Amino acid sequence: MNLTQNEKKDILLIVISIISVISSFILSFDYLAWIAVLLCGIPIFKECVEGMIAEFDIKADLLVTIAIVASIIIGEVFAAGEIATIMAIGGFLEEYTVSKTREKIEKLVKMTPQVTTIIKNGIEKRIPVEKVEIGDILKVLPGESIPTDGVIVNGKTSIDQATLTGESLPVDKSVGDEVYSGTINLYGSFTMKSTKSSKDSSIQKLIRLVESSSPENANIVRQADKWATMIVVIAFTAAVLTYLFTFEIIRSVTILVVFCPCALVLATPTAIMASIGNLARYGILVKDGESLEELAYVSELVFDKTGTLTYGIPKVVNVVSKNPEEMMYLLASLESRSEHPLAKAIVSYYKGNELAEIDEFEMHLGMGVSGNISGSKIIAGNKKLLNSQNIEVVEEKTNKTEIFVAKDSEYIGKVQLADTLRENSKETIRNLKRLRVKTTLLTGDNEKTAELIANEIKIRNVISNCLPEDKMEYIKNEQLLGHKVAMIGDGINDAPSLKKANVGIAMGDIGSDVSVEAANIALINDNIGDLPHLIGIARKTVRTINIAITFALIVNILAMGLAILGILNPIEGALIHNIGSVIVIVYSATLTNYKISKKDYTRAKKLGITKTINKAMT
Repeated sequence: MNLTQNEKKDILLIVISIISVISSFILSFDYLAWIAVLLCGIPIFKECVEGMIAEFDIKADLLVTIAIVASIIIGEVFAAGEIATIMAIGGFLEEYTVSKTREKIEKLVKMTPQVTTIIKNGIEKRIPVEKVEIGDILKVLPGESIPTDGVIVNGKTSIDQATLTGESLPVDKSVGDEVYSGTINLYGSFTMKSTKSSKDSSIQKLIRLVESSSPENANIVRQADKWATMIVVIAFTAAVLTYLFTFEIIRSVTILVVFCPCALVLATPTAIMASIGNLARYGILVKDGESLEELAYVSELVFDKTGTLTYGIPKVVNVVSKNPEEMMYLLASLESRSEHPLAKAIVSYYKGNELAEIDEFEMHLGMGVSGNISGSKIIAGNKKLLNSQNIEVVEEKTNKTEIFVAKDSEYIGKVQLADTLRENSKETIRNLKRLRVKTTLLTGDNEKTAELIANEIKIRNVISNCLPEDKMEYIKNEQLLGHKVAMIGDGINDAPSLKKANVGIAMGDIGSDVSVEAANIALINDNIGDLPHLIGIARKTVRTINIAITFALIVNILAMGLAILGILNPIEGALIHNIGSVIVIVYSATLTNYKISKKDYTRAKKLGITKTINKAMT
């Protein structure tokens, strides 16, 4: 846990206050409780005054201040110290979790290339990327990030575009093809012509999207604060009227004491902290309580495909050959000399004996590899490579990547690779629908691949060929229709959408640091099967908060009535408000053991959601 100096200071003051309150209770020395009043009560009083003067903002801080002062007036210093300490703990926990949602945009900036190689009059020179202008000829070496958007004018390569489009497999590029800043050149050097200046490149646009986008209507006002103004008016009015009619100051003070907002104010943070603790056991990190509240009202969950619904890693899914064992032995041996992700997947799939020695190994950029094994020439690659060697192959119409294999100019078979679905993808989508949550797939993949995946897991709303701005635009349009939208993704390209959504959920294990920081919630174990539980507990949390607040209000109103009638004295009033606080805390703490059940699915079915969502479900 990385704490700032201010956070360490706050923790120290709270610990000292707790010790002073406990010591005051055990030793019956009220003066010890003054330590808690001074350390925790003064900051609350200060914030209350600043809010009233600067913004005329009447919040629970005012109620807490009134309760502390009233307790001191009637000589209940222990009660004043207790109230101040409890509220200081709640305030610290809330501020700490919110502080961890601040985005670290510098991580995106670090990804941006700082220098590049420019070619002028046949001379190569390294220059800062910000000096690149439209029309400049640039040279990109293997392993380098592409400095700006442009078009290849010489050479062939494979580009890892995952940072921008989220595509799981490298994309082969040759003369005339577009390349984008921030993507990675995997093999071979090439020259390109810049079509955009550095400040207008794709990666810089992505940075600006993350910096500027923000979820609309995501700042939920605590339900306790919504009642604050009304409660203050009622309490003061009741206290003044009671004194005017009875001339008994003790009754008026008792009214202020019983209206202490401990139960009211603790209802929300206690329930949220219990839920956050519950989710932590499932490997789900919730960065702030507001996101949990917001998630309870989400009616649509938008999925990225690669790395979210799928594993994001190419795997061999089919082998076609008359002699598959021999072909895989030759292919795995050949591909073991390559660093291409497809090659690694093939070698990982092969379960045979030791690999063969390779002679005259050659890499054909953008097409495949070749080499000699025991005197036989082996070629493995795409249709274009084999056709260039006068070897005829038939390419199947499929969303899978096909690697064709030839031995001594004779076609002997092929392997098919694909990014595979997570095992629990289908079940997750099914359970989300049972919760009446609309599911949508937004992916950078082509239409055919997107439709195949969507059909397999039963997602009906799917949009393909999405760039980051397309995903953001979709979410924005849904929000304009009044829908609460959550987004789950793993790549840097998902960061703007994660931030634009009402709630952003990141894949914490395989997800990029930037996407995790941009999100409100992270699945540390990448288990999307926990999404129904996450939404279920969010809804349960809001129900619990509403019930707890209602209970607290009823107790306060009844106690105030008894105080007006003179039935309660200040000591009894303090006892009642403490009992109410304990009941609220215990009830809210039941969320710690919450587990989604058939009851939650039944409740969702009975309550239903918006007409738009019901229509989409059918």
